[in-house]
Amino acid sequence: MFTAIFGSFEAGIIYAIMALGVYLSFRILDFPDLTVDGSFVTGAAISAMLIAGGTNPFLATIIALFAGFAAGCMTGLLHTFGKINNLLSGILMMIALYSINLRIMGRSNIPLLNTDTAFTKISGFFEKTGIDSFFNNILTKVGLGDSLPETWGILIFMIVVTFVIKFLTDLFLKTEIGLAVRATGDNKRMIRSLSANTNLLVVLGLGLSNALVAFSGALIAQQGGFADVGMGIGMIVIGLASVIIGEALFGTKTIARTTFAVIGGSIIYRIVVTLALRVDFLDPGDMKLITALIVILALTTPKIIEGSKERKRKARRRIEKTNIMQTSGQGKGDHHVTIKSNS
Repeated sequence: MFTAIFGSFEAGIIYAIMALGVYLSFRILDFPDLTVDGSFVTGAAISAMLIAGGTNPFLATIIALFAGFAAGCMTGLLHTFGKINNLLSGILMMIALYSINLRIMGRSNIPLLNTDTAFTKISGFFEKTGIDSFFNNILTKVGLGDSLPETWGILIFMIVVTFVIKFLTDLFLKTEIGLAVRATGDNKRMIRSLSANTNLLVVLGLGLSNALVAFSGALIAQQGGFADVGMGIGMIVIGLASVIIGEALFGTKTIARTTFAVIGGSIIYRIVVTLALRVDFLDPGDMKLITALIVILALTTPKIIEGSKERKRKARRRIEKTNIMQTSGQGKGDHHVTIKSNS
């Protein structure tokens, strides 16, 4: 059980980068960008091809990030300059990227199992430092020696990388350009009246969003040991689930808190899916169904809770109003009795 939860936590922190990208497009720009399903694979495909060709895996991952930025910018250009509906522009780019990804890969699947990736280098480095043995000794002492993870290096490294990206995102959204992007998502007409180029802001926002998505795809390909042309199917739903779960559990009072909530939501989502798949009557093929159910619960539960609270508030107001009326009526009755007794 511990190994399964550890693996889901590790995957969740990598997928959190993708979820941050989805947050930028859906929450900040208010843009339903379905390019995510394609740009995720683009990042995986480019990094896998470059790594298999002998390129430094860290450099390959950075190149995948820029490829995702280009894909997002193309979606933005289709919407702003092509005057295509935002939803349709994302769908068109997602379809186009399927063929582009096949062209990049040359085939439907690229294995990386016997290739030196960023994570194999990180694992080797942490093994030399003795950190793995230190944590594994602690687990052995507490009785978890039969379920030790292969390495702690990937988890520690990804926590650092993900939170660096989170803090950079927070800083960007507080800059002048970042505030303009946020204003564009809130009220495009208003920000346009202030002579801001909303078209450029939309393109920039979508580019940054898909850059994070492609970066996450490149890391997932290296973690899983393969890149597949179909690995991005339903990725937008996973990103939305992470955003919605995080916002429901941790709140959205500030940008910093919201981006932290997105990361937390991604981790919780992966853990819930892992635990659900351990149920006997569920199969790995049910993962998409589980994802849909989690999103449905995340969307409906806050509304049900809020509706229940609202009904309780209304009932409390009715009781208070009835008590006031009864008190008022009793006061009038006492007043009449006093008048009669005086007369």
